[in-house]
Amino acid sequence: MNQSTRTETKTEHADDFAGQDWGSWKQYEAADLGYRNFWYPVYWAHQIGKKPVPITVLGETVALVRDGEDIHALHDRCPHRGVPLSLGRRQYEGTISCPYHGWTYRLDSGNLCGVLTDGPDSPIVGKLSVRTYPVEQRLGLVWVYVGDTFEGADVPPVERDIPAELIGNRFAMGGRTDIRDGNWRFAAENGFDEGHAKYLHNTALWRLFKVMPAWNKTRVVPGEEGWTIRVQDEVHWDAEMPGLGLWTNRRWWKRMPLPDAPGKGKKVNPVIAALDLPGFVSIRMPGLLRVAYPEFIHYEWYVPVDADHVRYVQLMVRFETGWRGALFKMKYLGYIRWLFHGQFTAQDAWMVDVMDAPPERLYRPDVSITAWRKMCEQADLVVQRLAPRSDPNPSKPDTAPTPAVQLPPTAGEVRRRRIRSAEQS
Repeated sequence: MNQSTRTETKTEHADDFAGQDWGSWKQYEAADLGYRNFWYPVYWAHQIGKKPVPITVLGETVALVRDGEDIHALHDRCPHRGVPLSLGRRQYEGTISCPYHGWTYRLDSGNLCGVLTDGPDSPIVGKLSVRTYPVEQRLGLVWVYVGDTFEGADVPPVERDIPAELIGNRFAMGGRTDIRDGNWRFAAENGFDEGHAKYLHNTALWRLFKVMPAWNKTRVVPGEEGWTIRVQDEVHWDAEMPGLGLWTNRRWWKRMPLPDAPGKGKKVNPVIAALDLPGFVSIRMPGLLRVAYPEFIHYEWYVPVDADHVRYVQLMVRFETGWRGALFKMKYLGYIRWLFHGQFTAQDAWMVDVMDAPPERLYRPDVSITAWRKMCEQADLVVQRLAPRSDPNPSKPDTAPTPAVQLPPTAGEVRRRRIRSAEQS
């Protein structure tokens, strides 16, 4: 390859990557670890026992441990030598002991109450503590509050960050959680994205017998309790694409889907009807999606783990009890969990993993994504920053959040590195 050809090729590649950055959403761009001062669902409550469970949320390492009916969350680092407390022993009731030297902390306060290898009169006892996090149990999940929780600070009730319809109503529920590759913002944008379902998901088994629209015209409107709602003004099932031909998802075996708002269905659950939603899909802070159908609602929480991983919490709720609720649970375990919370949303996970933005070039349906970014930008939230390591001085409380865990690169990142390496060669 001569020099002129090489230069021309590099120029073409440069044009391929030209586009918009996130300069219009500077705070959002900085929030790769998410936002502080929110309650986040992090684990199923029944899976937390006396043995500590390590998790990472917003880049902070946390040890979850059960003590009777209560679940506690402590900063997962002993100030002595930095050993994870999640590896520790439950030597005494209401405490956890570091496995290295037996530094022992109260589960409820994090206070150092004994040093087993320094005797009963250890002078360091009572002079330091590890940070604790507020914990609540709701919807069968463990919720951890990540925020500025120093003495005297007011922690909002966990109900503030749970959809109102899930409080005070009886329902049957199925759910699934897993940690997926990719940043939480890509997952949230994918969830609220208007355009992708018509193409990405038209191969999903969940939609095998339902027609997907060819294209829509969409707007975004504010809703109650902090929700932003996606509204369909036009739904087109066919399109004659100039120079290409007919584009449609219609097939003889597929039935037409529901109308453009949950309240317009032939049979609507009273709880869902009372929400009076103008569209199916809505989103709110700090990263919660709601997809409301006439008879059930699907929820997705995008909980930041670190900059490259997201905890994906999915719930499907049907506001019914008795035999109808039991039947829904059987259906969920029989096929919905596999089809919808598995294969269907795994297609989303695939895209979130391989996405490489910014730069980006947005198009008309991305009004949903830009509305979400503007909402984040204008909410005046506290961005989670990468914190310094805890002060090792035992005379000071060990209250600083831990840095984000450095996990191996994701498959998408490996692919992107190979592409960039090939371009530079």
